[in-house]
Amino acid sequence: MVTKEDLLYRMVFTLKDGARVLIRPLVKEDKQALIDLFTNISYEDRRFMRHNVHDPAVISEWIDTLDYDKIFPMIALVGDRIVGDATLHFNTGTARHRGEMRIFLAKDFRNRGLGNKLVQAITEIAKRKNLYMLEVQIVLDLTSDIKALERLGFERKCVFEDYFMLPDGEMKDIVHMINRIRPLQNEF
Repeated sequence: MVTKEDLLYRMVFTLKDGARVLIRPLVKEDKQALIDLFTNISYEDRRFMRHNVHDPAVISEWIDTLDYDKIFPMIALVGDRIVGDATLHFNTGTARHRGEMRIFLAKDFRNRGLGNKLVQAITEIAKRKNLYMLEVQIVLDLTSDIKALERLGFERKCVFEDYFMLPDGEMKDIVHMINRIRPLQNEF
């Protein structure tokens, strides 16, 4: 269960180039700023998204059905502009010890350290929720993103061949990566 403390989470930092960034949970009032983030992205970026983020109705539905106990969304703000979005997807049942992380950064905020900070924020929330590991599925072609995640503690566990279908029908391999954020208890 998400607590009031989780919803008050804040991380403020300055990027090397001087940009001041605030990371906090997404709230309903962020709807238009989130629509602006996703509807202005290139086709090349959109083709790797799981949802049609170019459609404002998709983003509106995310906001209108916001349930922090299922998906915990964090945003990175520079002023009033959302420049990054990260989500922690909670599992249930036998997978309740794992959470899936997804991240998207505005093109002009990539390779500036923002992704590292968003991973750090999601990891902090995951630890508060007593998760044991974070999972990421990423297209094998995105080698620089994979290397960045490895530097942050994620390990490649397997590759799923032809697991991701692009809008044009092209199939892509997916790398499944995990980061053990908490040691398993009572191992023998």
